[in-house]
Amino acid sequence: MCYGKCARCIGHSLVWLAVLCIVANILLYFPNGETKYASDDHLSRFVWFFSGIVGGGVLMLLPAFVFIGLEEEDCCGCCGQENCGKRCAMLSSVLAALIGIAGSGYCVIVAALGLAEGPLCQDSLGQWNYTFAKTEGQYLMDTSTWSQCREPRHIVEWNVTLFSILLALGGIEFILCLIQIINGVLGGICGYCCSRQQRYDC
Repeated sequence: MCYGKCARCIGHSLVWLAVLCIVANILLYFPNGETKYASDDHLSRFVWFFSGIVGGGVLMLLPAFVFIGLEEEDCCGCCGQENCGKRCAMLSSVLAALIGIAGSGYCVIVAALGLAEGPLCQDSLGQWNYTFAKTEGQYLMDTSTWSQCREPRHIVEWNVTLFSILLALGGIEFILCLIQIINGVLGGICGYCCSRQQRYDC
């Protein structure tokens, strides 16, 4: 199997995952499709950490495009040096993958913290607070307590769903970047492609 094709496949997958992370994060700002909660600063503090937009989104696009562009690199020219450009490119992709691991890791951590703390909502006394903050995430297993949040409506379901999506997407991104680190090291050491027809001696 060609290491470059593997990297390209990972890159395309990361682009779609990054787009989904950005969309999920944006939706967190508009519970029930309303904008007033964001303007009144009645959103969970972890929403403002931009975990999906920055961590799982923008920071993930950089390694994604690096991986996609690996097959376009010249074989015997890396930054103007005639020293096995394909292998140099594969090894340099490891650095891009590390950026992806940092971004996806940030997305996973913030999403997990957002799930554990629960949403900022208005309780039965009319006060805005983190109703489930002291439950250490146990509220996730007891849906009967979700009705304690009166405003915004269905905010618990909204937060749990979207933060769970970010957690899952960030986890997949992390795994793909980890795979690319292994792929990049093997491609740099063993050669860009294992087939005789596509192996280059520089």
